[in-house]
Amino acid sequence: MKKIILLLIVLCPALGLNAQQVFKQWAQQPPMGWNSYDAYYGCITEKQFKQEADVLSKRLMPYGYEYAVVDYCWFNPGPQGWDTENWKNFDVDWTYKKYGSQFKGMQLDAYGRLLPAFNRFPSAVNGVGFKALADYTHAKGMKFGIHVMRGIPRDAVKNNLPILGTRFFAKDIVSYTDTCKWNESMYGVDATKPGAAAYYESIINLYASWGVDFIKVDDIASPVFHTGEISLIRKAIDKCGRKIVLSLSPGDTPLGFATAADNLANMYRVSNDVWDRWKDILHIFDMMNNWSPFIGEGAWPDADMLPLGKLCLSGYPYAQGNPNSDKREHFSFLNYEEQKTLMSLWCIARSPLMWGGSAVHSGDSTFELLTNSELLQLQKNSRNNHQLYQPLQRSDFKNWRIWVANGDNANTYYVGLFNLQDTTAAISFNTEWEFWKGTFKATELWTKETLPVNGWLHVTGIPAHGVRIYKLQQQ
Repeated sequence: MKKIILLLIVLCPALGLNAQQVFKQWAQQPPMGWNSYDAYYGCITEKQFKQEADVLSKRLMPYGYEYAVVDYCWFNPGPQGWDTENWKNFDVDWTYKKYGSQFKGMQLDAYGRLLPAFNRFPSAVNGVGFKALADYTHAKGMKFGIHVMRGIPRDAVKNNLPILGTRFFAKDIVSYTDTCKWNESMYGVDATKPGAAAYYESIINLYASWGVDFIKVDDIASPVFHTGEISLIRKAIDKCGRKIVLSLSPGDTPLGFATAADNLANMYRVSNDVWDRWKDILHIFDMMNNWSPFIGEGAWPDADMLPLGKLCLSGYPYAQGNPNSDKREHFSFLNYEEQKTLMSLWCIARSPLMWGGSAVHSGDSTFELLTNSELLQLQKNSRNNHQLYQPLQRSDFKNWRIWVANGDNANTYYVGLFNLQDTTAAISFNTEWEFWKGTFKATELWTKETLPVNGWLHVTGIPAHGVRIYKLQQQ
């Protein structure tokens, strides 16, 4: 009997049983990598991506940053005459948009599946798609990812293209009323219609054939959590034969769908886009506190990309020529203390770490923030991560937060003291609040300074918007 049970356990993944647990094994630690959006918006080219991957593989991959992701609208060729060698960002072609689609000249195959814009990704021609770029990324030792808009291209519906391997066509599965509010290149898919599952299988199988390892699906988690389409994507990935990590975007994902998100994806956004603004970081404190019960087990609440280093290389369309816009080309507007706070919160809350700045154009100080080994150890291997509710009921609790976590052994703990005020502050923590017994050596993870702790950890002089984050080792 024991031999039979053991055999079933071994065969379950091969038999397609308990697929939920299988896909969670693909992201046993929070995913780490780089995403092109914050630096390049929706117009990165193949040449630029390769340049970024070259730097990433040397400077960040050794620390666990393994994914390189082409974000947003890689199927958009840009306006007529757009120069891929001497480029600036481009706006929507409004003349074309009024006819029902956002971008003119999108490349689709015979089955209505989007292909990379050939002028931006020249290796994609002749049916190659992203395979050549994925191969380049894999040769660097990294994994390759892409951004995907939920639904089916409007041009595929307009031409009523067939769905691969079926008797159905695009108009058989479309949902005309369920469209994205900020990108009108797609219609939604009615997940209840015959042919809907086959459509999502066809695009996931195409991405798998390209060698894609990571898919960020947009317009799917908020403001509406599209359970039906997410379920079809989950099943398609599980059937495709490739270990593809699934990321859901954007937030704020409704907390009422936490269990569904946790059961269907490897990571899911809990906030709207986070930029280099202090108010955005404050929002993440609340969001990660709300989602802390769901941290871990191969599915991770995602606080969004890290807006550090060089951002908005071309400027957003509406920022071009506007020196007062926060989307013009710039280095992160967060000051150094705020950047340390961001990294410390993302790590102690075990958010995925997907950097959005340019690796090519950022300096050493940014890489030092991203490669704090002790902080990354906390992000990768801690547990029981949560915000500590103020035990003394002080009226100024809103001005500071305390996060705690258990380390990867019974004698190690972590404490993050976050000063949210605009002035210097003192923050105290008592180990008894978490039932941590004994005396400890506390090491601050940024400064490496140490101090003994026997009950109270009282820290003064924490800068405005700053942090002191400690590793406590029982003596």
